[in-house]
Amino acid sequence: MQKPEAHILTIFGASGDLTRRKLIPALYNLYLQDLLPDHFAVMGAGRKPFTDQIFREQMSAALKSHTSRPPGNSTEKAESFIKMLYYTSLDTSDPDSYKSLKLRLGKLGKENQTKGNMIFYLAIPPSLYTPVAHSLAAQKLTNDTDGWKRIIVEKPFGYDLESSRDLNISLREVFNEEQIYRIDHYLGKETVQNIMVTRFSNGIFEPIWNRNYVSHVEITAAESLGVGDRGGYYEGSGALRDMFQNHILQIVALVSMEPPVWADSSSIRNEMVKVLDSIRQLTVEDVKRDVVRGQYTDSVVRGENIIGYREEKGVETDSRTETYAGLKFFIDNWRWKDVPFYARTGKRLPTRVTEIVIHFEGTPHHIFRHNQGTSAHNQLIIRIQPDEGLLLKFGMKTPGAGYNVQDVNMDFHYSSLSEVYLPAAYERLLLDCMLGDSTLYARGDAVESAWRFVDPILKFWEENPSHALYGYPAGTWGPKEADDLFKDDLTWRYPCRNLADDGLYCEL
Repeated sequence: MQKPEAHILTIFGASGDLTRRKLIPALYNLYLQDLLPDHFAVMGAGRKPFTDQIFREQMSAALKSHTSRPPGNSTEKAESFIKMLYYTSLDTSDPDSYKSLKLRLGKLGKENQTKGNMIFYLAIPPSLYTPVAHSLAAQKLTNDTDGWKRIIVEKPFGYDLESSRDLNISLREVFNEEQIYRIDHYLGKETVQNIMVTRFSNGIFEPIWNRNYVSHVEITAAESLGVGDRGGYYEGSGALRDMFQNHILQIVALVSMEPPVWADSSSIRNEMVKVLDSIRQLTVEDVKRDVVRGQYTDSVVRGENIIGYREEKGVETDSRTETYAGLKFFIDNWRWKDVPFYARTGKRLPTRVTEIVIHFEGTPHHIFRHNQGTSAHNQLIIRIQPDEGLLLKFGMKTPGAGYNVQDVNMDFHYSSLSEVYLPAAYERLLLDCMLGDSTLYARGDAVESAWRFVDPILKFWEENPSHALYGYPAGTWGPKEADDLFKDDLTWRYPCRNLADDGLYCEL
């Protein structure tokens, strides 16, 4: 695999949880695979008055707790990697603080022969994105005439359509669009990337991946945990902003986009934007009928007393914030016209699972009898997490007399590739940015398109606070009203932690 050019990676918010749990372990795993540049350094920047040594000690402890440790790990390797880390204390809101950062980066660049190439990672609150970007520009640290410069921005990218537009404008005042990498860690997951390969490299799937053969598409992004210590943040976010606007809609775009002309960043992202622009906008009546919001209540799960959302730390006792959102929507283009898409996301559901289910149309005439609990529709399940893999469900004859049909599984699990290392999402995405590949990063117009669809829902809820908010006991699959989004006798798939196990009660 190609190695990136020499550069310095500066992490703003280096003393925070994201750096400790995800970024430094991801960089270490890249180092163990010999995928970092020969000339490379990490500059941590934050408010805490750390020295290089204190920062290195903290990150060394983080490696022991959070690294997935691919082949090649050793004490000597860890010590060698830690020596690449540096730290400078910085008040991100004070433009003068960036003068010392520039001097430190200049000195470090000469020592490591990085030729002026830099990546700035903003692992900081969104309110600081614009001040940091403009302060870097004031010190001429965004100018790519003396080496390339790139900036990675964490979600949430905006709070609504207006704020996302404002943020795009402010960033583009000091960076070109090609320099801006809006990270969504879901797009770094191996199974998400495999959606395109499954579709476009197999002749058995692409011809039937359309309205003529697909009955409906279902996407689930479930979490078994509650909000924990993030109650204060979640109160201003909710499930729709936290998961649907970014993760789920990016997955929708990959599942439903047209084949790109080339497998390059521009071609792929152009097709994703076309899909997001084609999602049918919801009217007020659509929101009332096709959007269900819920909030988890107290319950007993596996003998443990679970408190309700309104009892969580930092949450208002009369909160109307949704911890569950279920939606039905349509994509108005030639391929998907009138095919319903169903998506749900929520906290305190029975298990942690993210998957896509393609439900194919049934046969036009059922000449065989299906056993109770079997489906007349074939399903392709793309499991993103956990137990990553693919599952195809189809009917087979039950042994014995007659022609009774039962569902059988044909499944592939990434875990079966024992010799293959499965990289974490941040590993893949950090490496892509280092290589200048923005394919798996959200483009500005795609972010705005996603907000354009979500905005009417959020505004309706804001203007109609008394609109139905359904309670659901922690440990269940959300409000029963979400089942009413389906027509006829259809309903949600009830997934288990293990890909090939499914049923109503496997995790309850």
